[in-house]
Amino acid sequence: MTPPAPNRRRSKTPPPGETGQEFLYLRSLSDRQVIVSVKLRDGETVRGWIEYFDDTMLRLTRDGQPNLFIYKNQIRTISEAGRRRTTPRYERRDVQSTHEAVS
Repeated sequence: MTPPAPNRRRSKTPPPGETGQEFLYLRSLSDRQVIVSVKLRDGETVRGWIEYFDDTMLRLTRDGQPNLFIYKNQIRTISEAGRRRTTPRYERRDVQSTHEAVS
């Protein structure tokens, strides 16, 4: 009688710790000035838009309230809450119709 063959499972390598997706997502939120809700590890939730971030922290800019620098290790979740309201830009008038009105 031959001994049973040993279990020859392939050991899978764990996924990489850094994929670069965090940077791309935060940059996208920052560029688009999306309002986010940031839930902290202590249960508090703050809202604002991400103006700046690096490897260890982010700056949350809030309208009418002080801006916050938050360490990433204190963040539980970040979720999108909507687009930031911006002041209306100067509307350019049609140059031809303005010129005709002056003549």
